[in-house]
Amino acid sequence: MRMPRSLQARLALVIGLCVTLLWAGAATLTATLLRHEMDEVFDSTLQETAQRILPLAVRDIVNRDEEGVEQQIAPLRDEEEFFTYVVRDSMGRLLLTSHAADTSVFPPFDGLGFRQTATHRLYFDAALQGTITIAVAEPLDHRATIARDMQLGLGLPLLVVIPLSLAAILAAVRLSFAPVRRLRDALALRGPRDLSALPETRLPSEVAPIAAAVNQLLARLSAAFEAERSFAANAAHELRTPVAGAIAQAQRLQTETKDPEAARRGAEIETALKRLIRVSEKMMQLARAEGGRLRGYELRDLRPVLGLVVDEFARSTGADRLKLALPGTPVLSDIDPDIFGILCRNLIENALKHGVAGSAVRIGLTAQGVLTVANEAPTIAPETLAKLTSRFERGTGAGDGSGLGLTIVRTIADRADCPLMLTAPIAGQASWFEATINLSGAGARQSHQVD
Repeated sequence: MRMPRSLQARLALVIGLCVTLLWAGAATLTATLLRHEMDEVFDSTLQETAQRILPLAVRDIVNRDEEGVEQQIAPLRDEEEFFTYVVRDSMGRLLLTSHAADTSVFPPFDGLGFRQTATHRLYFDAALQGTITIAVAEPLDHRATIARDMQLGLGLPLLVVIPLSLAAILAAVRLSFAPVRRLRDALALRGPRDLSALPETRLPSEVAPIAAAVNQLLARLSAAFEAERSFAANAAHELRTPVAGAIAQAQRLQTETKDPEAARRGAEIETALKRLIRVSEKMMQLARAEGGRLRGYELRDLRPVLGLVVDEFARSTGADRLKLALPGTPVLSDIDPDIFGILCRNLIENALKHGVAGSAVRIGLTAQGVLTVANEAPTIAPETLAKLTSRFERGTGAGDGSGLGLTIVRTIADRADCPLMLTAPIAGQASWFEATINLSGAGARQSHQVD
């Protein structure tokens, strides 16, 4: 038999089995002791019966006119007789018998004391120097029946007591494990970025050290992640000024030099520096998504934020490439407007950079808070699609992308509890890519949730 994996079930099973065995052992021992005491009581009864009847029988026999005459005692009422007796003389002749006595079960007198045959327990006694003897018999079936009834009396209640005991043990164990379940649920319900301390109050002494150790681990992890985020944000921020100066120098070099080769190299330097600025900007956005507060206390309409982001891209790429669809009613959410802007900017930028050149990008926001960005793109293999949200992961034909856009989107979606789904190709289109994020998820419905 395999033990269950649950510690709670193991304790309940082991304790229940031990209690059952103890009850059964106690009942068996009690029945054995009672059977011994019962035999002593019945033996004493046999002896007392013989000692009470024998003097009366002697008086009756001595006063008889005729010797050797058998007399049977008539019953006062009709009832079952468990103790029977016979009185004999020294020659073994029957002088007196009880009304239900079966003389065949009484062996000849061979001395005082107890005897036992295959069917009866007997006691022999004698008077008048052994000239008159008495034998009192009790059927062994009588004792066996009483012993069986006694065992049933002890055993039958166990059929009720043991299940009740098992139920009580299970309830007690379950109640005792309630703090452990609360600790388990507190860990299970946490998001992937929630490193806040676990509550250590109301925990039993055996579990409190575990919660304290987990809190220490969470504190170390939080400090490590915070240091990583701070380094990325500070590094990206500090790079802006020197890189901007380097870009200005590269541009000046291109305008002042008359050497075509030097001008070409200056242009390459400018392109590389601009890419460095874009990557540093993405790193800052990623640090903000990983460490900042994504939800506030107020509900705001998301349509103006999306409209501003789309207008910004329309000025640089052309309004004809962006197809925006907004509902007529406000789309309220407690997500931070800046975070929502970063989310929209990365999705639209990803669609413009990696879509088919000149193709339209469809952007939609429903009244239920579902944001979709779709673009025509080369076919993406399923294994590539599954890795697109990893850091610095680019699809085929990724161009000059940083590989962080969808990573930022995934980080925001996870921390804001907004389901993100990437689909390629979409239904009815052979070569379209679509990103869908549901802003009305469990986190969005909690307008006072603080990340």
